Formats: sequence, structure tokens, C-alpha cells
Amino acid sequence: MSSTRRLLIAGNWKMNGLKKEARQLSSQLAKRMSKANKPAFDMVVCPPYPVMGLVGDLLKGSGVKMGSQDNHAQVSGAHTGDSSATLLKNIGCTYAIVGHSERRTDHNEKDADVKAKAEAAIAARMISIVCIGETLKQRNAGRTLSTNRKQLLGSLPTDANAKNTVIAYEPVWAIGTGEVATPAQAQEVHAAIRAELAGAIGPKEAAKMRILYGGSMKPGNAKELIALPDVDGGLIGGASLNAADFWAIAEAAHQK
Repeated sequence: MSSTRRLLIAGNWKMNGLKKEARQLSSQLAKRMSKANKPAFDMVVCPPYPVMGLVGDLLKGSGVKMGSQDNHAQVSGAHTGDSSATLLKNIGCTYAIVGHSERRTDHNEKDADVKAKAEAAIAARMISIVCIGETLKQRNAGRTLSTNRKQLLGSLPTDANAKNTVIAYEPVWAIGTGEVATPAQAQEVHAAIRAELAGAIGPKEAAKMRILYGGSMKPGNAKELIALPDVDGGLIGGASLNAADFWAIAEAAHQK
């Protein structure tokens, strides 16, 4: 790992967490982070919209940041049910996940949509976490690298740099399935992504940009995955809903 890349442990709560669970999880993480001695990682949690106010208040001053699971590409307007990046920034979000495979599948989001959302997040002074990844059908057809290349180049914000953009590689076949890419598979794709970034934003900036692994990372495999040269942390789903598990992943990052 380049010494210029600070590890990022990001929790995507998805559509989980009532007020009671959100309060408990946020409080436990805030307490752990407040007691951490010079953690070697950044931590962000992305809760459902209805509990963001509660989560943001509980995390304030702890060092754990709050992020959104999505944002609209427009600043305002007649977009019922959507939230702008400006609004999300205003209520305390500092990161924004865009292009998650579940958004691409369930909401038919295309690369151009993801790019527009990422640019809106950056314009609102948030860090955009741009997700890319192949399905099992694409992997079995030998299209892993070409699929990720297409999604990366199509979704990357025009003004992307290492300070405002993070890439999350999420093999779709490993999300919520219990399946995990082998270390060799993960490193191959992460290295290929960094090589593509070098062509898109320049070698120096690409060397500084963080690339997360996002396919069923948990305490049992986090250390091995995070130890890989081009893996700079994780975008964690299920394991982020348990404070002990999520913190164990963070400790694996601390040991890298």
C-alpha cells in the first residue's frame, strides 16, 4: 500500500435499522472510535435516510463520519422521494455512495447516471464512493476486467481526484451471498482498476486514490483482503450492522 493512501472502512446499512438499533450501533461505534489510539483508518457509516438525524447527532465529535447511500444529480426540483447532495451535506453527510449494484439493478441506473450523481456529491463538497463490479454471468464469460473498465470509465466524475473520489469494487456475485473473491481475484481487479485510473486521471493521482473491496467482507476474511497491495479498505454491508464485527474489520485495517 502506498503510504499516501489512508484506509477507509465504510458501512452501508442499506434498508436496515429502526431508531433503537440505529441508536445502539451509532453509540457503540462512537464510543469505540473515541477511545481509539491514533486509528490508521477513516470510518464512515451510511444509514437509511429516516435515521440520519439521530445517527449524525450520536456520531458528532467521535471521528466516525456519516454518509448517504445515494443522492440525486440535481440540487433541487420536483423529484419526489429523492434527496440532493446539497441537502445531505447540510444534515451532516461527508461521503456519498453512488452506483451501488443494487441501485444499478433495482433502479436501472446507468454509468451516466452514476457519474452525474458523483459529480453532484463532489460539487456539494462530499467524497463520492463510486461503485463498480461484475455479475457472476459476466465473470463466467471472462468479462470481469472489461465490465469493470467500462463501468469505471463511464461512472468516473470528470473532476475526480484522490481527495474527492473513492472507488469501491463490489463483485455482485459476492454481495450478501457469503461468497467472497479470493485474495488473488480481488487483487487482480483492484490492480486493473488502478491501472485504468492511471490512464484516466494520471499515474500520481491514481496511486493516491483509495479502492475498497465490497463483497461480503467480514472479520474472518478482512485481514487477508485488506493486506493486499491495492485494497485500501472495505465497503461493508451485513457486517456493518454489528458494532463488534464492524470494529473487528477496522482493527484488521489498523494492522496493515
